[in-house]
Amino acid sequence: MLRARDAVCSLKEYHPPLGDRSGLRLDFNENTVGASPRVLRRLQQLTLEDLARYPERGPVEAQVAEFLGLQREEVLLTNGVDEGIHLLCETYLNPGDEVITVIPTFAMYEINAAATGARVVRVPALEDFSFPLERVLAAVTSQTRLIAVANPNNPTGTIASAEDLVRIANTAPHAAVLVDEAYFEFCGQTLLGSIRNLPNVFVARTFSKAYGLAGLRVGVLAGPAEQMRMVRRVCSPYNVNAAALIALPEALADQEYGRQYVSEVQRGRERLELEFHNRNIAYCPSETNFVLAKIGPEPAVFVAAMKQRGILVRDRSSDPGCDGWVRITLGSEAHTGRLLSTLSEVLAEMKITPEVVA
Repeated sequence: MLRARDAVCSLKEYHPPLGDRSGLRLDFNENTVGASPRVLRRLQQLTLEDLARYPERGPVEAQVAEFLGLQREEVLLTNGVDEGIHLLCETYLNPGDEVITVIPTFAMYEINAAATGARVVRVPALEDFSFPLERVLAAVTSQTRLIAVANPNNPTGTIASAEDLVRIANTAPHAAVLVDEAYFEFCGQTLLGSIRNLPNVFVARTFSKAYGLAGLRVGVLAGPAEQMRMVRRVCSPYNVNAAALIALPEALADQEYGRQYVSEVQRGRERLELEFHNRNIAYCPSETNFVLAKIGPEPAVFVAAMKQRGILVRDRSSDPGCDGWVRITLGSEAHTGRLLSTLSEVLAEMKITPEVVA
């Protein structure tokens, strides 16, 4: 009887809460207004011939490299950041190797690593969810082959300093260090300029969040040229589809559109955090397009009440150390206004008190 590998049989499955997502979607950290209108106009020009040809990644990859201030050899376009994670695991991990992640964090690091037969070492964040540098350094062994850091982190919104990340890379030169900068645009801190000085560091970016291209699944993985040659060996030559390759240059060309959206998100983030502060509701100061807050002992009730009023938010209680915490995405100014109004109504109905969330 055919049977999957033991490592696959024992994997935890990732089940995003899909299904009915009608209403204002503030549960998946998506762009709430969509990509630049230039993207749609260009996609409307797609021809049957475009769809009949295998997609050519190279020319757009060169444009992205120039946009990032890198050489073409240092950049690989991927099917979202998820594929970048998968490719690093396939390139560097053998069964029995160790992979360090800081929890709570994005689930796909552990899933992709465990699928190779590697052992995942889960390092808890500090009590306030801040980055546990000394704990990470203490976890490094001669068997460590990958250290994955979401920076800023999801679901907490916290950030590790560039100095901490450089120290990790220097402490573990035998390991690949992935710095996942999916939320870079909302914080501005990056390690991208250091990849030529740090031969084991890779930086991942996505165009799903600030650029509004989540439905097209396109991201980028950057790293030292000699290491990226190895990563390319395990990557499909046609991993990014034609529509994504046509849309991406248009999204990058309209930086003013993106800056305006990011600015609205940042202002909304400040408003939401102030709302939680004024209500004495614990929250995690965020560097992303979302805020994690401790709603209390019945987060599912809160999520359901928000959904009943047409707003989707995400219960993160199943994440390590996140019991009672809910993640709320920020979007346009209008969407933030609607969120705050509904939030006030639901919190009043639930009679949330400081004692509940302390």
